[in-house]
Amino acid sequence: MSQVSEQTREPAPTLASQSEAGGEGSTAVPCLTVLYHPDLARVGQRVVLDGLFAGAQVRLSRTAPCFCAPGRTDGGAPLDDPYLSASKSALLTYQWPRGLVLSAPERARVDIRFQRVSGDRVVSPGELRQGLVLTLARRVALLLHLVEETSALAPEFGMIGHSDAIERVRRAIRQVADLDVPVLLRGESGVGKELVARAIHRASPRASGLYKPVNMAAIATGTAQAELFGHEKGAFTGAVQRGTGLFAVCDGGTLFLDEIGETPNDIQPMLLRVLETGEIQPVGTARAQRRVDVRVLSATDTDLEAAVRQGRFRGPLLHRLAGYEIRIPPLRERRDDIARLAVHLLRCELESIGEGERMQPVAADAKPWFPLRLMVDLVEYSWADGNVRALANVIRTLVISNRGRPHVVPDEHVTALLRSDRAPGPPDFDPVEEPRSGPAPAQDTPRRRRKPVHIDDDELVAAMRAHAFKPKATARALGIPESTVYDLIARSPRLRLAKDIPREELARCQADHDGDLDAMAEHLMVSRRGLKLRMNELGLL
Repeated sequence: MSQVSEQTREPAPTLASQSEAGGEGSTAVPCLTVLYHPDLARVGQRVVLDGLFAGAQVRLSRTAPCFCAPGRTDGGAPLDDPYLSASKSALLTYQWPRGLVLSAPERARVDIRFQRVSGDRVVSPGELRQGLVLTLARRVALLLHLVEETSALAPEFGMIGHSDAIERVRRAIRQVADLDVPVLLRGESGVGKELVARAIHRASPRASGLYKPVNMAAIATGTAQAELFGHEKGAFTGAVQRGTGLFAVCDGGTLFLDEIGETPNDIQPMLLRVLETGEIQPVGTARAQRRVDVRVLSATDTDLEAAVRQGRFRGPLLHRLAGYEIRIPPLRERRDDIARLAVHLLRCELESIGEGERMQPVAADAKPWFPLRLMVDLVEYSWADGNVRALANVIRTLVISNRGRPHVVPDEHVTALLRSDRAPGPPDFDPVEEPRSGPAPAQDTPRRRRKPVHIDDDELVAAMRAHAFKPKATARALGIPESTVYDLIARSPRLRLAKDIPREELARCQADHDGDLDAMAEHLMVSRRGLKLRMNELGLL
């Protein structure tokens, strides 16, 4: 079944250059991903609307378009829910110069953030970049967003999701896994850094060797040297026998040093020596140092560059650890994966308590066990604290508190959490009121909107500049949630995130400032850390 149909009008200019998804050499195109369907097995399926910017049109109905698993172009199926209209369908078109337009006839119930769309609704480039949640007949939820055009998906490496952000992580794993270099994993708390470390180990020539994780924030300062490098009998009080350190245990394998930024100061030079020479010396021995063959992977959610400037972390050690860097994205940068993850976690938790049948499809006239509104709340929540770990905790709470119930009823704690702070996104626009035959407005025509906070753009830019364009520090200074700062950045005509800067612009700026990251960050009005991560991602460092 065809995904799109051609319009009779002249093809419109592409918007892809305005809405790059960020991969080197990639082009961003619109996509619809299923966030909710009464048959939860359909969640995560998508249709790539690669002809939309070129003048095609897309009908949203019971019978079209067809949704497939990511990476596939055949074997798909329409939404096929009996409550969706088959004849009166919503329509997605690109109308120059208005942009992407969602047209909803009166009999086709289409909502955006549970506000009904009537007539035409212009979708802004910012909304496309952030992702816009559509609900059809309050039975199906879709995410309208941008994806990169890629030839093939990378191996999954045990990770759930098919967002562009997680696909970039998979490609990075594939690039570095078989190389015997240290890898530094960066990302917020709970994004899955250890999962990536295990994937690197399993995809490496060391897969048959031992993999050992150690949390450097939990290791005792007084015994850290002995735990890492071993000790001789009698080397210290309580050393009643010889001890083998983790480096020796992992000889021929992989050692994962989590929370590497919390490494005690007196241990850092010893780690540096192991990385440089491959030699360790157990505590209390005067013998020649022992050589070990260990690949070191490390992870942090802190700004190690700032720690180096403050004297809390050794610069040479950072450079050794970061033989290759991989940034693991937070959930707010992979919104099309949240529903996929939620369904996976639901299945695991339900099976663990013997209620796996809850995931089976129900009759068309029956109320689904898991409600649409709750899934939309999960997708629109910012997950600024905990990410995947926090999502897993919420799912576990929902499953346990609803054991034996015919339908999920979120408890007050979960409801308050999910509706306290939404994912950053562009403002809600009122439906466009112009008749279709009338003149199209200019692209910069202001539209009425609801603002979450009364902070004008000048105040936002001044606060961002005063705090080195760091959203978290800016949020604290303004007394607002960090996700609201991301929301305001998305609306600002002067600000953006480093991840949204095209490669060509970064390359020009790098040449203009002789690679000085501080000068580049100031010029581009982004944080230094975000800039460095973006440049690493694009291979510019």
